[in-house]
Amino acid sequence: MNSMELERLLNVGIALSANADSDNLMREIVDVAMDMTDCDAGTLYILEDNQLVFHIMVTLSLGIDQGGHGEKISLPPVALNPNNVCAWSALNKQLINIEDVYTDSRFDFSGPRRYDSMTGYRTQSMLVIPMLDDTGAAIGVLQLLNAKIPNGTTVAFPKDCEQVIQSLASQAAIRLTNLNYSREITKLLESMVQVLSTAIDARSPYNANHTRNMAKYGQRFLGWLRENHEELSLTMEEEKEFLMAVWLHDIGKLVTPLEVMDKPSRLAGKEQVIKQRLERIEMLAELRMLRGELSREAFEEIKKQTADAFETITKVNNAGFLQDELMAKVQDLVEKTYVERSGETVSWLTPEEVEALSVRKGTLTAKERNIMEEHVVMTEKLLQQMHFSKSYGHVIQWAASHHEYLNGTGYPRKYQAEELPFPVRLLTILDIFDALTAKDRPYKKSMPETKALEILRSMVKDGQLDGEIVDLFAESTAWEDRGEQK
Repeated sequence: MNSMELERLLNVGIALSANADSDNLMREIVDVAMDMTDCDAGTLYILEDNQLVFHIMVTLSLGIDQGGHGEKISLPPVALNPNNVCAWSALNKQLINIEDVYTDSRFDFSGPRRYDSMTGYRTQSMLVIPMLDDTGAAIGVLQLLNAKIPNGTTVAFPKDCEQVIQSLASQAAIRLTNLNYSREITKLLESMVQVLSTAIDARSPYNANHTRNMAKYGQRFLGWLRENHEELSLTMEEEKEFLMAVWLHDIGKLVTPLEVMDKPSRLAGKEQVIKQRLERIEMLAELRMLRGELSREAFEEIKKQTADAFETITKVNNAGFLQDELMAKVQDLVEKTYVERSGETVSWLTPEEVEALSVRKGTLTAKERNIMEEHVVMTEKLLQQMHFSKSYGHVIQWAASHHEYLNGTGYPRKYQAEELPFPVRLLTILDIFDALTAKDRPYKKSMPETKALEILRSMVKDGQLDGEIVDLFAESTAWEDRGEQK
């Protein structure tokens, strides 16, 4: 190999290393090999399921150019039969240089001859090179046909080009193998993340579809954005990174107690304890009446008060938002007490019950909300223990910021608008939208999409959300079922 050929091969190696698309890479291999050998045709086979599958097929003189653009070549695969020259090369891992297939008796060339009779082509010289990866295993075969000299005459492939083409095929094989490894590792990572996310959601029967819905809406929206507002769209790499952040945004809920995460009402089942206490008050009052210590009118008043109290408690317990009128009734109950036979004074409601019943919106007390909000901090801590490649370098930050608002009122870090990039703003909107429209939450009713969009727009007015993204999301109708394959 002379210095010019070596330099050319090095340059080709650099070009191959920079190519991250396997189809483009295979096409580049064939183009470079044909150019370096001045031949008329080139075919690249990849070994799949113990047969050689056509991936690239080029014949300049016939204008044939197939493969390399994601499309399949319709020709049937070549069986690993050693009578076939390509199969023999793959099986034995050896280069084969044939001057004229019509005079060579080592292999079965009935296929090329039949092809020639159908097309008028004349297959003559052939160079077959096994593509060996870094372990020495054959992953495919590169076949070159009809080397040419400047006047267009077909000649045998010169011996001094064999080493160059072998080196090219080896570099290409290793690069293809690495791309496949990378693709398989990425698929493994993505599938593990989705399984983990599904397991997190499955902890709560009421939250089983949350992350899956967000990923579905997000993927649809980004696709719509790419088609309708390309200037605002993410790159394909950023889309993958964003969807990874979506799948992992709630990983911190692994450590959130289920009694907090799934709390269906303000009292969460403790209303029966209160009911028994009120019944006890009523029974004690009746006992005092029978002993002559209390008039019937006074007993009937206590009986009415306990019934009214439990009715109020039931309404408050299940109210979506606590209006001032109900809040005032809760405060009235705070003052209520009764006297045990021992003389001890006992309140109708415990401080913990009063705190739970005083929650204005939702079901969580301040302490429980703090516990719930800790899932974002835990998301960051858990993800920091995972090794993300450079292509997923923003996943931790994006996933751990999905409860931040543009005006700094979010949590846990109270970021400002300039600290929240587009993907985080979108993730937050998706999270809120699905929470509002979810049909499987025990602590609230499902909301129509139109109403959910109204709430998102009200949050825009409050400075919490990005108005442009909310408007685009509404325009995209990304939540609508488009009949995708599940």
